[in-house]
Amino acid sequence: MNDEFGGLDNKVTQVIALCDALRAENHRLRTLVDSLENEKADLAARMATARTRLEGLMDRLPAE
Repeated sequence: MNDEFGGLDNKVTQVIALCDALRAENHRLRTLVDSLENEKADLAARMATARTRLEGLMDRLPAE
């Protein structure tokens, strides 16, 4: 009977360790997603600025 509880105790400990590891991984992934979303927004803004500048340059080109 004591062996059964010991085995159960080990399994519960493993489940708790797995939950802790998954929680840490989830936090890491959320942080990564936030970082990538910020980078994406920055790149989109830079592309919009470049597009506006190119359109301005094109408007100044003489017509053919």
